[in-house]
Amino acid sequence: MTRTPDVVVLGGGSGGYACAIRAAQLGLAVTLIESDKVGGTCLHRGCIPTKALVHAGEVAETIRDSSRFGVLGSLDGVDMERVHSYKNGVVGKLFKGLQGLVRHHGIEVISGLGRYMGNRTVDVDGELIEARRAVVLATGSQPRTIPGLPIGDRIMTSDDALELSELPSRAVVLGGGVIGVEFAGLLDSLGTEVTVVEALPRLVASEDEWSSKKLARAFRKRGIDVRTSTKVLDAQQSGGTVTISTDSGEQIEADLLLVAVGREPRTADSGVAEAGIALDRGHVVVDNQLRTNHDGVWAVGDVVAGLQLAHRGFQQGLYVAEQIAGRQPSPRDETGIPRVTYTSPEIASVGLTEAQARAKYGDVTTAEYDLGGNGKSQILGAAGGIKLIREGTRQGGGPVVGIHMVGDRISELVGQAQLIVNWNAHPEDVAALIHAHPTQSEALGEAHLALAGQPLHAHG
Repeated sequence: MTRTPDVVVLGGGSGGYACAIRAAQLGLAVTLIESDKVGGTCLHRGCIPTKALVHAGEVAETIRDSSRFGVLGSLDGVDMERVHSYKNGVVGKLFKGLQGLVRHHGIEVISGLGRYMGNRTVDVDGELIEARRAVVLATGSQPRTIPGLPIGDRIMTSDDALELSELPSRAVVLGGGVIGVEFAGLLDSLGTEVTVVEALPRLVASEDEWSSKKLARAFRKRGIDVRTSTKVLDAQQSGGTVTISTDSGEQIEADLLLVAVGREPRTADSGVAEAGIALDRGHVVVDNQLRTNHDGVWAVGDVVAGLQLAHRGFQQGLYVAEQIAGRQPSPRDETGIPRVTYTSPEIASVGLTEAQARAKYGDVTTAEYDLGGNGKSQILGAAGGIKLIREGTRQGGGPVVGIHMVGDRISELVGQAQLIVNWNAHPEDVAALIHAHPTQSEALGEAHLALAGQPLHAHG
């Protein structure tokens, strides 16, 4: 007999389970289909495990640099087995909590590979499930690879790198985007000699050029070899070594080549193309309400073109669930989604880059604040800065349309930055607020004082 829940969610990652939970909260019967584990890439192969590894690297760096703060200590090494035990423990606790949450809301979870068949029907290993109201496509993404680079023991993707049993002495990270620089930073922190190879002219090219330059400078200061405008032509594994050939004619030898050239939507085995769902380079095509070209079928998360962020998936899942339940939520403006790159130093941003703002508004005003003038950053030994972008000229200009921050622990300020940009705050509005001293959040206030023409601890 065919099952007929109100909603079928195909994929249990960030966007999928958020949609399932919200739909259940709104009184709908929900079936969630997942081929692996509920939580998806973010919980099991992305956000959580990678940031656990990043934190382990931060601990190693703190011990290595402890004499800088007058504390004498030494780093005796890194036990990767215990690092993985810590990482897996964090993931396990969160997974257990998520499973309990799904059960609490009465969501039916089916383990298996689901394929959309059309007419709001999904096939799971031969069993048909027909949604009375809606099917939500949330099949996520997977690491992108490069044709001709054989994935194996010494050439691997970020998924494989999460389970390294031992640290390589030398590693080449192919790709200077978010994933690439995060792995480059954590490997360097744990003691690996790292080279980053990026085909584009700068690292994290989706961020403001100011942020890219600050990160590249910090990486080089740490001893990370950054090679931009460079392409990898070939890589050969031989024993315990990988030889990488570049378009400059150079050969680089390493113990590991980490292919981190981004992620691609996972739609090939989901049946959507065969059923007639419109695709664009593998992504499901949607309108501004996340509806596909099939009636009663929505898509959320990484399968939809745009920022590949778990919190974007969460919000899209909630938004779609409310539509399915008959509510009329306002479409989300993705310009205001906060973005964080968890390397050392961190990059955090909200809104437009300077280039985007100039293209949209013409006249813009910028202000920069160096964390060297911030007391708490000096206490922590954190370097970096904040850049603000305002629509219009300094006198009588408009709201802040972009905030870009680089520095250790700077990601904790992105929540306030999101409020400023999304609420169309003017620099004078933020300058009037009182920030506790000494805190890093003070730096955000100081930057707005400068942009408002009222600098205190910075030159105007």
